[in-house]
Amino acid sequence: MAPDRDPPPPFRPTTPVVLGLLGGVASGKSTVAGLFAQRGLVHVDADQVARTVSEDPGILGAIRAALGPGALGPDGRLDRPAVARLVFSDPVLRQRLEEITHPPVRRRILAELAAARARGESVLLDVPLLLEGGLIDQCDAAVFVAADRAERLRRAALRGWGPDELDRRERAQAPLAEKQARARFTVDNGGSLAATAAQVDAVLAQLAPGTG
Repeated sequence: MAPDRDPPPPFRPTTPVVLGLLGGVASGKSTVAGLFAQRGLVHVDADQVARTVSEDPGILGAIRAALGPGALGPDGRLDRPAVARLVFSDPVLRQRLEEITHPPVRRRILAELAAARARGESVLLDVPLLLEGGLIDQCDAAVFVAADRAERLRRAALRGWGPDELDRRERAQAPLAEKQARARFTVDNGGSLAATAAQVDAVLAQLAPGTG
C-alpha cells in the first residue's frame, strides 16, 4: 500500500463554522465526516449520540414498551438490527421510536455543538435526519455527499442489505433532490478516497481561503 500523503493543515478559520452533512443512504457520509474531522472539525456524530442515549435504562424501558421485547437482545441492550427491521417496515413504530429517542439525542447534539462553539471550534454535524429534524438551521452551510445508486447498492450489500432495504430506509428520509437543493457544496464520493479528500479540502478552502 502506498504511504498516505502528509496530513492536511488544520482548519482554523477566523470565524468558526458549522457544517452539516446531507446525502443518500449508503453514500459514504461517515467516510466524508471522518475526512472533515481529520482536518480539525469537531465531529458530532448523531449515531454515536443515539447509541449512548439508548444505554439509558429509562430509554430502554420505553423502547421495549413501544416496540415489544424483541427490541432488546438477551443481554438487555438495544438490538439495533431488530429495531431497524421493525421500524423501517412500520411507520407507526418508527414514529413511536422517534418520539422516545429524538428529544434526548437532539439535546445532546445541541449541547456538544454549544460546547464546541464556546471553545471557538468549527463543527461537522453528521446527523441522518439533519434536514427533517431541523438541525440544518444550526449550520452555516451543508455539504451533500453524492454517490450514484449502483455504488450505494454495492455499499449497502456490504452491510448485508438488499435493494429493498436501502429503499425502505431512504423512504424514511427527505428526497435526495431536496437534500441536494439545500446544500451549498457537493462532494462526489463515488470515486477514490483521495479524490473525495481533495474535494473536502476544496470545500474548506472556499469557506476560509488559506486554512483548509
